[in-house]
Amino acid sequence: MNSDLIILIVQIIAALGVVISVVYLGVQIHQQNEITKAQFGHSLTQRQYERYFHTAKDGNYAEFLAKDWSSDSLSDGDRWRAAMFIVMCLVDVFDVYEKVKKGFVDKKHLDIRMNALKFGTMKTDAARNTWDFWKLTRDDEFINWFENEIYGEETLDKESLKETAGDAFNKSLR
Repeated sequence: MNSDLIILIVQIIAALGVVISVVYLGVQIHQQNEITKAQFGHSLTQRQYERYFHTAKDGNYAEFLAKDWSSDSLSDGDRWRAAMFIVMCLVDVFDVYEKVKKGFVDKKHLDIRMNALKFGTMKTDAARNTWDFWKLTRDDEFINWFENEIYGEETLDKESLKETAGDAFNKSLR
Protein backbone atom coordinates (compact mmCIF):
# COMPACT_ATOMS: atom_id res chain seq x y z
CA MET A 1 0.00 0.00 0.00
CA ASN A 2 0.98 3.52 -0.69
CA SER A 3 1.90 5.57 2.41
CA ASP A 4 -0.18 8.49 1.15
CA LEU A 5 -3.22 6.23 0.99
CA ILE A 6 -2.61 5.00 4.53
CA ILE A 7 -2.28 8.60 5.80
CA LEU A 8 -5.51 9.54 3.99
CA ILE A 9 -7.39 6.59 5.56
CA VAL A 10 -6.06 7.47 9.02
CA GLN A 11 -7.12 11.12 8.54
CA ILE A 12 -10.62 10.06 7.43
CA ILE A 13 -10.94 7.76 10.45
CA ALA A 14 -9.69 10.55 12.75
CA ALA A 15 -12.15 13.05 11.22
CA LEU A 16 -15.01 10.57 11.66
CA GLY A 17 -13.92 10.06 15.25
CA VAL A 18 -14.03 13.81 15.88
CA VAL A 19 -17.48 14.12 14.29
CA ILE A 20 -18.83 11.17 16.30
CA SER A 21 -17.30 12.63 19.50
CA VAL A 22 -18.89 16.04 18.86
CA VAL A 23 -22.30 14.46 18.17
CA TYR A 24 -21.98 12.32 21.30
CA LEU A 25 -21.00 15.37 23.36
CA GLY A 26 -24.00 17.28 21.98
CA VAL A 27 -26.34 14.44 22.96
CA GLN A 28 -24.81 14.32 26.46
CA ILE A 29 -25.19 18.10 26.91
CA HIS A 30 -28.82 17.94 25.76
CA GLN A 31 -29.55 15.09 28.18
CA GLN A 32 -27.88 16.95 31.04
CA ASN A 33 -29.94 20.06 30.26
CA GLU A 34 -33.12 17.98 30.34
CA ILE A 35 -32.11 16.40 33.65
CA THR A 36 -31.33 19.83 35.15
CA LYS A 37 -34.66 21.19 33.91
CA ALA A 38 -36.48 18.23 35.45
CA GLN A 39 -34.64 18.74 38.76
CA PHE A 40 -35.62 22.43 38.87
CA GLY A 41 -39.22 21.50 38.08
CA HIS A 42 -39.20 18.83 40.77
CA SER A 43 -37.81 21.21 43.40
CA LEU A 44 -40.45 23.83 42.55
CA THR A 45 -43.21 21.23 42.73
CA GLN A 46 -41.83 19.90 46.01
CA ARG A 47 -41.79 23.42 47.47
CA GLN A 48 -45.46 23.85 46.52
CA TYR A 49 -46.45 20.44 47.89
CA GLU A 50 -44.76 21.23 51.20
CA ARG A 51 -46.96 24.33 51.54
CA TYR A 52 -50.07 22.30 50.72
CA PHE A 53 -49.08 19.62 53.21
CA HIS A 54 -48.35 22.21 55.90
CA THR A 55 -51.79 23.72 55.34
CA ALA A 56 -53.48 20.32 55.53
CA LYS A 57 -51.50 19.27 58.60
CA ASP A 58 -51.68 22.49 60.65
CA GLY A 59 -55.23 23.52 61.50
CA ASN A 60 -54.17 26.87 62.93
CA TYR A 61 -52.27 27.71 59.76
CA ALA A 62 -55.24 26.69 57.61
CA GLU A 63 -57.53 28.86 59.76
CA PHE A 64 -55.18 31.78 59.34
CA LEU A 65 -55.07 31.37 55.54
CA ALA A 66 -58.88 31.18 55.48
CA LYS A 67 -59.29 34.53 57.26
CA ASP A 68 -60.50 37.59 55.42
CA TRP A 69 -57.27 39.56 55.13
CA SER A 70 -59.27 42.64 54.17
CA SER A 71 -61.02 42.64 57.53
CA ASP A 72 -60.37 45.41 60.04
CA SER A 73 -60.68 42.84 62.82
CA LEU A 74 -57.29 41.22 62.10
CA SER A 75 -54.81 41.48 64.92
CA ASP A 76 -51.43 43.12 64.39
CA GLY A 77 -49.88 39.67 64.49
CA ASP A 78 -52.25 38.36 61.83
CA ARG A 79 -51.56 41.36 59.59
CA TRP A 80 -47.84 40.70 59.96
CA ARG A 81 -48.30 36.99 59.22
CA ALA A 82 -50.38 37.86 56.15
CA ALA A 83 -47.68 40.24 54.91
CA MET A 84 -44.99 37.59 55.40
CA PHE A 85 -47.11 34.98 53.61
CA ILE A 86 -47.55 37.40 50.70
CA VAL A 87 -43.82 38.13 50.66
CA MET A 88 -43.15 34.38 50.54
CA CYS A 89 -45.53 34.02 47.59
CA LEU A 90 -43.96 36.98 45.79
CA VAL A 91 -40.41 35.71 46.30
CA ASP A 92 -41.52 32.33 45.00
CA VAL A 93 -43.02 33.96 41.90
CA PHE A 94 -39.84 36.02 41.39
CA ASP A 95 -37.77 32.82 41.47
CA VAL A 96 -40.05 30.83 39.17
CA TYR A 97 -40.38 33.73 36.73
CA GLU A 98 -36.59 33.89 36.37
CA LYS A 99 -36.35 30.12 35.88
CA VAL A 100 -39.07 30.21 33.21
CA LYS A 101 -37.42 33.16 31.48
CA LYS A 102 -34.11 31.27 31.34
CA GLY A 103 -35.83 28.13 30.07
CA PHE A 104 -35.02 26.08 33.17
CA VAL A 105 -38.64 25.12 33.88
CA ASP A 106 -41.92 24.98 32.02
CA LYS A 107 -44.30 27.94 32.23
CA LYS A 108 -46.88 25.74 33.97
CA HIS A 109 -44.92 26.18 37.24
CA LEU A 110 -45.44 29.93 37.00
CA ASP A 111 -49.04 29.68 35.82
CA ILE A 112 -50.14 27.61 38.80
CA ARG A 113 -48.65 30.14 41.23
CA MET A 114 -50.14 33.10 39.44
CA ASN A 115 -53.57 31.47 39.28
CA ALA A 116 -53.49 30.92 43.04
CA LEU A 117 -52.62 34.58 43.63
CA LYS A 118 -55.29 35.83 41.22
CA PHE A 119 -58.06 34.13 43.18
CA GLY A 120 -57.96 36.75 45.88
CA THR A 121 -54.70 36.89 47.79
CA MET A 122 -53.30 39.74 45.70
CA LYS A 123 -56.62 41.60 45.62
CA THR A 124 -56.44 42.54 49.31
CA ASP A 125 -55.11 45.90 50.47
CA ALA A 126 -52.42 44.14 52.48
CA ALA A 127 -51.20 42.29 49.40
CA ARG A 128 -51.36 45.39 47.22
CA ASN A 129 -49.36 47.39 49.78
CA THR A 130 -46.83 44.58 50.15
CA TRP A 131 -46.48 44.33 46.37
CA ASP A 132 -46.10 48.11 46.08
CA PHE A 133 -43.19 47.89 48.52
CA TRP A 134 -41.52 44.88 46.87
CA LYS A 135 -42.05 45.95 43.27
CA LEU A 136 -39.32 48.53 43.73
CA THR A 137 -36.86 45.64 43.69
CA ARG A 138 -38.02 44.33 40.31
CA ASP A 139 -37.35 45.48 36.75
CA ASP A 140 -40.03 47.18 34.67
CA GLU A 141 -40.57 44.14 32.45
CA PHE A 142 -41.47 41.98 35.45
CA ILE A 143 -43.61 44.70 37.04
CA ASN A 144 -45.62 45.20 33.85
CA TRP A 145 -46.09 41.47 33.37
CA PHE A 146 -47.05 40.83 37.01
CA GLU A 147 -49.46 43.74 37.32
CA ASN A 148 -51.10 42.88 34.03
CA GLU A 149 -51.54 39.29 35.20
CA ILE A 150 -52.88 40.21 38.65
CA TYR A 151 -54.51 43.61 38.33
CA GLY A 152 -55.08 44.13 34.62
CA GLU A 153 -55.36 47.87 34.06
CA GLU A 154 -55.18 48.71 37.79
CA THR A 155 -51.41 49.32 37.79
CA LEU A 156 -49.47 51.93 39.73
CA ASP A 157 -46.50 53.97 38.55
CA LYS A 158 -43.21 52.61 39.99
CA GLU A 159 -41.68 56.09 40.35
CA SER A 160 -44.57 57.45 42.41
CA LEU A 161 -44.27 54.48 44.73
CA LYS A 162 -40.67 55.16 45.69
CA GLU A 163 -41.81 58.01 47.94
CA THR A 164 -44.61 56.07 49.63
CA ALA A 165 -43.41 52.47 49.58
CA GLY A 166 -42.35 52.37 53.21
CA ASP A 167 -45.61 53.97 54.35
CA ALA A 168 -47.67 51.59 52.23
CA PHE A 169 -45.89 48.53 53.59
CA ASN A 170 -46.20 49.74 57.19
CA LYS A 171 -49.88 50.56 56.63
CA SER A 172 -50.52 46.97 55.58
CA LEU A 173 -49.15 45.86 58.94
CA ARG A 174 -51.49 48.07 61.00
